[in-house]
Amino acid sequence: MSAETASATPPAPAKAVAGGGLRERKKERTRRTIRTEAFRLFREQGYAETTVEQIAAAAEISPSTFFRYFPSKEQVALADDLDPLMIAAIEAQPKDLSLLAAFKQATLAAFATLTAEEFAFEKERVELLYSVPELRGAVAQEVQRNLLMVAEIAARWTGRAPDDFEVLAFAGALTGAMTAFIDRDPFSPEQIIRVIEFLEAGMSSL
Repeated sequence: MSAETASATPPAPAKAVAGGGLRERKKERTRRTIRTEAFRLFREQGYAETTVEQIAAAAEISPSTFFRYFPSKEQVALADDLDPLMIAAIEAQPKDLSLLAAFKQATLAAFATLTAEEFAFEKERVELLYSVPELRGAVAQEVQRNLLMVAEIAARWTGRAPDDFEVLAFAGALTGAMTAFIDRDPFSPEQIIRVIEFLEAGMSSL
């Protein structure tokens, strides 16, 4: 991605360490700095042209320290800080809701916690993933990871096994529907809700 096609927003600060100790806060600052500098370099000179060594130098750390936080350059872009927020939001939903209704309410709750800066970064991150050819293979792996994560959530919600036929079918339908629209409007809560409501209605409008 060129500098012209990416926005100039820094990465979202993680919320998980808000009450953590000094060591945890220091580690999170370092992680955040790595992502800030990495995305700045991606915007300025392109993803493919940016090296781990350049990111480390910009973050004022050694390459070995970089690899303690991220196993590769692509993981800087792939790391999804919203997963813990979404999982916590789903688990906080009333158990008398249907699974799709729980996902819908959790989506609204998770997005409501994001600042404008955090939202802008996540939108830029998703746009980067789906516009850089070098990341396409990693995106396919990410889709599979998301499917398994949804299956785990669905299994806990229903009391079934993660490899249950209907659990996997649900996870595949939800993940596939989300992925089908990701490059049309990356990181859009309205689009996510529309997909969930369409599935919730049994796709009856077709």
